[in-house]
Formats: sequence, C-alpha cells, structure tokens
Amino acid sequence: MDSNDSVDRAVPELDSHDWFKALDTRHQALLRAGSVLRHYEAGAFITRRGEPSAHWIGVHTGLIKLAVYNADGRGATFSGVPAGGWCGEGSVLKRELRRYDVVAVRAANIILVPVELFHLLLAESLSFNAFVIRQLNERMGQFIATIQNQRLLAVDAQVAQAIAQLFHPMLYPRTSSVLELSQEEIGLLTGISRQRVNLALGRLAELKLISIAYQSIRVVDLDGLRRYGVASL
Repeated sequence: MDSNDSVDRAVPELDSHDWFKALDTRHQALLRAGSVLRHYEAGAFITRRGEPSAHWIGVHTGLIKLAVYNADGRGATFSGVPAGGWCGEGSVLKRELRRYDVVAVRAANIILVPVELFHLLLAESLSFNAFVIRQLNERMGQFIATIQNQRLLAVDAQVAQAIAQLFHPMLYPRTSSVLELSQEEIGLLTGISRQRVNLALGRLAELKLISIAYQSIRVVDLDGLRRYGVASL
C-alpha cells in the first residue's frame, strides 16, 4: 500500500457509518480498536491487483476508484467510490488476491478493517451479514452496468452515468447534490479525456441535468441524469 502520512490508531470515524451503528457495542469496540485510518494522496495506490486482500476498505473522505491496468498503461475503471462508500468485500470474503487496483483519485482518508476482524463479524453478527450481502449484490449490479455503459453508450451518456452512479443510495449514502468533482477526476473515473469530458458536461448542463461550477458539479435532475442515453438499451 502506497500510503502518505499514515495514521494507525483507533478509528472513531466508524461511528458515522450506518452499518456500524447497527452492530452491538462489543463488535463496535472491536472495530474501533482493530481498524486503522490512513491518508493517501491523489494517485496513490491503496492496494494493488495481485496483492493479498488484507483489509476491507472504507472511504471516510475523498474519492477512490477500482481499476485494472495492463503493461502499456491502458486501463479500465470499474467504479468510483466516494466518501461513505466501502469496497473490496468480495476479495476479503474469499481471502483471494486482489483482482483490481484501488487508487486515490483525490486525497483520501481510508478506513482499513483487517480481514480477520471482517470474518469475525461475519461469523457473529447478523446485521453485518445482511449489510455485506446487500453490498455484494449492489456492487455486482453496478459493475455490470459500468461494462454495459462503456461498450454501448455514447461518450456523453458514459459521463452522465458515471456521475449518476455516485448517487447510489445503498453503496454511497453520503453523496450530496453538489459533487466536488473536477473534469480531470471525471476523466480518471471514466477513462475519457478531460477535453471530451468538458464537452459532455456542457451538453448535460444545456439539458439542465447538471450545473457546473469551479471544481464542482450540482446535479439538478438526478432521475433525468440516470435516464440519459440508456433508453435504447
């Protein structure tokens, strides 16, 4: 893991996550004591493809992406994960090597739950089991949608869907109507050039689906954004 200014300590930040609030007090105490919070600068790898899945990964602040890259640098992004989201539970559950890179798109504070603590909760907590099952199901649906979008949608629609996916109520419950998201960051999430992202955002703004400000996007019509470009699929 390529962490910067790493902070390993008890993690009270867990208290802000709804699934954590549903646990009993003993399991909450174990998680606070056993998890760590680490800071990663933009571009840093939180974990790399092929590494052991040592932690379940939560985004306390910032934005990360799940992606794969080949030897010549070409890549494919599966998902962006904003603050409040969790990822990597599938590999941790199966104790397998990580199948994708997890990279900080912008500076991020990341909560890391050790694999053994994750499995203890699976063995002892019904509420945690229910959360993980929902998480796996929703993540699979999102991955399928992402592959579909990349292969079948025009560029403007790909950008619209990439923004809309950050508003998934189960996976990313903290996302507000104003996204602190630059054109460059959208490009990193989609694999589309910054210049082409700029054109797509302009088109979406003309349709009054979003409004654009410096380093941020306000979603004006979320339902319209979700529908944009997918009617023919």
